[in-house]
Amino acid sequence: MLKKTWIIAAAATFGLAGCLNTDAERAVVGAGAGTIAADILGTDRAGTAIVGAAAGVFCDDAGICS
Repeated sequence: MLKKTWIIAAAATFGLAGCLNTDAERAVVGAGAGTIAADILGTDRAGTAIVGAAAGVFCDDAGICS
C-alpha cells in the first residue's frame, strides 16, 4: 500500500511542482498531494503527507521538476 501512496503523491507533486519556485512551496503541495492520496487509498495521513513533502522538496534536486 505504501508503494501506491508514494506513486500517487510523487506524481501529483511532480505534476504541480514545475509551477512553483521554492522548496517550501513544493513541500506544501507535496504534503497536500500526500494527504489526498491517503484519503483515496485509506492509509495514514501523516505518513503520506511526509512522503509527499519530501518528494516536493527533492524533485528539483533530482532534475524531475526543474
